[in-house]
This record gives sequence, C-alpha cells and structure tokens, in this order.
Amino acid sequence: MINVCDVNVMKPLLAQHGFHFSKAKGQNFLIAPWVPEQIAQQAGVDETAGVLEIGPGIGPLTQQLALRAGKVCAVELDKRLEPILDQTVGEFSNLEIIWSDVLKQNIPALVAEKFAGLRPMACANLPYYITSPILSALLEARCFDSVTVMVQKEMALRIAAKPGTADYSAFTVFCRFYAEPTILFDVPAHCFLPQPKVTSAVITLKTRQTLPWEVLDTDIFFRVVRASFAMRRKKLQNGLAAGFPELGKQGVGEVIAACGFDENVRGETLDIAQFAALTNEIYRRRHHD
Repeated sequence: MINVCDVNVMKPLLAQHGFHFSKAKGQNFLIAPWVPEQIAQQAGVDETAGVLEIGPGIGPLTQQLALRAGKVCAVELDKRLEPILDQTVGEFSNLEIIWSDVLKQNIPALVAEKFAGLRPMACANLPYYITSPILSALLEARCFDSVTVMVQKEMALRIAAKPGTADYSAFTVFCRFYAEPTILFDVPAHCFLPQPKVTSAVITLKTRQTLPWEVLDTDIFFRVVRASFAMRRKKLQNGLAAGFPELGKQGVGEVIAACGFDENVRGETLDIAQFAALTNEIYRRRHHD
C-alpha cells in the first residue's frame, strides 16, 4: 500500500500525473498518517460497516476505511484524480468509486443499493467551503448510523455548541435535531499540504434513530429555528413576528405565553424541546383556525 501521506511519495505522484491543487475545490491533502488512521478507528469502522466517503482526494482516508470496512463507496467530483486513485487504492476489492457530485446523488437510494446487510456510515474530510450543504444532505438522508467528518474547528464548535453560548446557531439546532455530536480531536494546519490557515477538528454525529421530541411539522420547526436566530440578541418575539408575519405580534406573544416562556426570552437560549413546543403551538393554532 502506497503511503500517500508521505510528502516524498505524494509530491512525485502528483507531479507524475500533472496534478495541481484546486483552490476552488478546497483541496488540502493530509500529510500526517495518524489522522486518517484515527478517523477510521474512532468512527468505529469495522467489517460490519458500509462506508460512504465523500471526496477521497488521493486516498489516505480511503485506504484506512477500506482496510477495516465491509465495503467503501467513495464519491469524488474531480476526475483528474482517477489515475492517482488507481495507483493508491486500486488494490482494494471492497472499494467502489463513483465519479459524481454527492449533492446530485439520491443518498438513501445509493446507500440501500451499495450497503445491503451492512451498517451504513459516512466519513469525509470535507472541503471548508461546502461543509454545511454536504453535512445537511448526509443528516437529512436519515440512513446512516453515524456521520464522522473533518471540518474547520470553528464549525465543529458550532455544531457541538450548547444553548445560550456564542457558538450556538440555527445550524447547531439542525445538526442536533438529527444527531448527537461529539468532537473527537483537533487536526493542526501543519498536517496538510497546502497548509490551511485554520485548525481543523474531527467530529462524529451519532444519528438519532427516533426523535426524542414530538414535532408536528418539521417545516414549521426549522422556520421557527431560523426566525429565532435571525435577530440574535433581540427578543424571540421580534424574530418570530418577522418569520411568521401571518401570526402578527399579538399572535406571537400568545404562542410564547402558551409555551410558558418569559416574554423577554431570546431565541438563542432555547433548546430543541423548547423549539418543538413553539412549533407545535403554531401548528395547532393554524389547524384550529
């Protein structure tokens, strides 16, 4: 197996194929072998797992996943990597590479087709510029046991944030609605070529098989969440009134009171159960009228 994390191996390999890093695709390749090893290990990948990898690059994480998993299916957008991946991961019979944009894939259908009888997981070293859409697609697919990704450290802190903290955001609530996040470890900038300007972190999201809250309408729920964070540090009433103009200021006040919240409460202090209570109250009012 080629040690693709060794710069003395990587650089000639890339040069041989005339490969240049694409800034637009956010390409930073790992040059610290412990990182992909730890991602695969701490994600809990074993022979019972079917792993969807997004953006294998030149294959350092792909190698570690394929050594452990029952099957790996890697989705890569950059066709220039094809001859390189042939060399670095071509020996694995349990690996399939799909040359496509993962956001154009029907993820649940792909997982059902490729990982029959296996425990589906997703693993990725995500390009910073497209972290949110890919993570959203993986969580919304609701077909994985867990999703383990390397992201910018500030993004990891935001995903794992608690209510009322500066990092807590609508995206935190979105991620926590579908999964329970745990930050596993940091990855310093010097572990990559080219070096990014930020520290990365690996975070695992254990997906919820059943939701511990009753949410009568998920569309309303996420509208409530977005509206609550749209005007940070302002009263929840202002955000909800802007997000649900059909309720009016008075209607919003009644919803907040009916949920037993203080009229001066701020949206960023609420947890998911409280957002669910607001959602269900709005839903009932709509269907009662």
